[in-house]
Amino acid sequence: MQFRITPHSPFSPPDDAVELLWEHLGSHREEVTFAKVGPEIRATTDEDAPVSMTRDERADIGRRAVLAVVRDVCEGAPELRSDWFAVSTGG
Repeated sequence: MQFRITPHSPFSPPDDAVELLWEHLGSHREEVTFAKVGPEIRATTDEDAPVSMTRDERADIGRRAVLAVVRDVCEGAPELRSDWFAVSTGG
């Protein structure tokens, strides 16, 4: 499942927030693969959720996994704040 990581404007991230995150993120962490595409970062999760789950349920699980990685990266980088970023489905 694919997700987009973009600036979350209500928290006034700096103009280079996505680039700063990308520098610390890399292309793969845990079970999520990342790619920088224009002004956003795309994240792809391994789909191992049960088939019986709805697409919305699988999307919620994947989104939470991506958010967890973003939070973890931001906690280790004092120049980043996790609330600067939004994770949405699509890609």
